[in-house]
Formats: sequence, structure tokens, C-alpha cells
Amino acid sequence: MTDRMTDTSTDPVREILERWKAAFDGHQVETMAGLFTDDALFQGFGPEVTSGRDAVRAYYDAVADDRSADVTVLSTYTIGDQVAGGFADVTFKDPHGWEASVHMSLVLQRENDAWRIRQYHVSRVITDH
Repeated sequence: MTDRMTDTSTDPVREILERWKAAFDGHQVETMAGLFTDDALFQGFGPEVTSGRDAVRAYYDAVADDRSADVTVLSTYTIGDQVAGGFADVTFKDPHGWEASVHMSLVLQRENDAWRIRQYHVSRVITDH
């Protein structure tokens, strides 16, 4: 994972994205699902917004297990000690040459002293218009 910002203190978005990347790269579906709140809003590559940890689990379970993600954190913020969010650029890859670049936005919520993803959205980067 790379940063375009200097990390001068603990940043919940960077922490979650490091854990998310490790779980994604290792195809650890249960670990990925555990990073989300029970009622998380989730917008992946599909056209529909889904809700809940079970939907997140099903989404990641359907992802090929040879895919990995390169993550560049662009910006993060916190609101008090209960809410955080940020933006990242992510490139998904597989060993056969497939790539998909997305912009990712996250909203995190602190639950029982742990940060979890409350809202996740990716938007595919299309360079030809």
C-alpha cells in the first residue's frame, strides 16, 4: 500500500485498508466480511447497492482467489472519535494480466473500540470518453 499523504499518527482508514488489502490478497473472505459493520452499505463492481455483512461475504466469496489489490491512499479524515473516512485509488489485478482501476471511498464507524467499514463504494476508472 502506498500513500500520497504523510502519516503522522494512527489513521483508522489506513489501518482498515492495510487489513482489507491483506485479506483481499489472501482471499480471506471471513476476515474481509469482519471488517464491515453488520448493516454496512456496499457498492462493488455490480450495479446494485447491497447491505449487510452477509452480502459483503457473498460478494468477496465470488471474487477469483488469484486477484490482488494495489492501494494508494489519497485522503483521509476523522470526525470526532467515532467516524472516519477517506478516498483511495485501487488497482485490482490477476496473474493473467487482467486489471481494473477504481476510485474507492470509505466511511468508517467505531464499534466497541474497533473501526469497521460502514459504507464502501468503488467507481471504475474509465479513461476513454
